[in-house]
Formats: sequence, structure tokens, C-alpha cells
Amino acid sequence: MLSHERIWSALDALAERHGLTASGLARRAGLDPTAFNKSKRSGADGRHRWPSTESLAKVLDATGASLEDFMSLVRGEQQPTEALFPEGPFPPQTGSIPLLGFAQAGSGGFFDDGGFPAGQGWDVVDFPAQASDRPGVYALEVQGDSMMPLYRDGDILIVEPGAQIRRGDRVVVRSREGEVMAKVLNRQSPRSVELISLNPDHANRSFDVSEIDWIARIIWASQ
Repeated sequence: MLSHERIWSALDALAERHGLTASGLARRAGLDPTAFNKSKRSGADGRHRWPSTESLAKVLDATGASLEDFMSLVRGEQQPTEALFPEGPFPPQTGSIPLLGFAQAGSGGFFDDGGFPAGQGWDVVDFPAQASDRPGVYALEVQGDSMMPLYRDGDILIVEPGAQIRRGDRVVVRSREGEVMAKVLNRQSPRSVELISLNPDHANRSFDVSEIDWIARIIWASQ
């Protein structure tokens, strides 16, 4: 049922999936930053205010989500964002996983053909056992400002190669030329991969599948 509460909850969930507040989502979509504030969802007389179809279309375009994705959130069929991207301070640390900087990751020799950690020269970072026990999980340290405002210099991204990815997931991608980048997966077909940049100052990217070395899903981020 398309209730007022479910529509707004779906917008909030979509914002959280991309590490944004309601204001951040509105801003990314080119709308007034206050457009999705809770205070704007009801009038002074108590009447419900609904997001316009134009606003929803801009949000879907800005996040790379499909109408089907959004309706799944409206129906409550998708996992809460906290389970997908539980970002923030790491919980109690009981294990360790390999750690590498983005620049090192692009230099080669640290991964096998499937994008799993290999070779020598890795540092380690402490991380919860439930993640460190998952085969192939490793950490990448963000360097530079190309992923702002979502990820800043020094943030640690926890990456799981081989994990199932879908549209709207945040991923780390390594090209055959050695470029390593964190993006949002917009579309993946047998022939091409389309990526949305986290930083609006950087262009979105599109690659032929033959140009991609590997894609791995970001499952956690320390910020």
C-alpha cells in the first residue's frame, strides 16, 4: 500500500543506503536541502505532504536506483541499510584482516585474478571476528579527496570480494590499467559496467567488462 508513512520511510532508507541524511539526499538530487526534512512532511494543519513525482524521479536518477528498487523499499522487502552498510566507529575488535592503501592496490601484485588478497606487503587492521572470519575480506585506506563527501582521506573501507552485488551497492573497482576507485554500481551487463561517482565533482564512469580487473562490495566503512 502506498501510504504516506511508507513512502517517506522508503526515501529515508534510500538515503541511508547511500550514507546520506534526508537533507543530503535532497541536495544530491538537486533539490532544496530541506525538501525531505521531517518538518516538511506534514502541514501546519496536520495534513500529509507527499514528495512529488518530479522529486522522486530526481532522487532515483541521482542514486541510480530503479523504480522497482524504490517500491521494494516501500514494501519493506529489502534489508535495512544498517545491515548493508553499518558505517561509523568499528565495534569491539577481535580479529585482523589485510590492509592496503588505494595507491598500493593499483600497483599490482597484491591480488589474485578474482580480486582476493594475495602476495606480500600487506599491513593488517583489527576488525570484528564475524567479518575477519569471512574468506577474502580485506581493508582499503582511502587516500585523497576523490571520494568526498562520503569517504574522506584516511577512512577505512572493508571490502568483500566475491560477494553478490546489485544495483545501488557501493563497490571498489580495479581496472585492467591499475586504477582503483570506490563508486556506486549503477548497472552491470554481460558487456559493460556503469558506475556513479561518490564525489559530484568527478564524472560517472563506464567500462567494457574486458576493461575491469575485479569488482568487490564495500561492506563497512570507518568514518
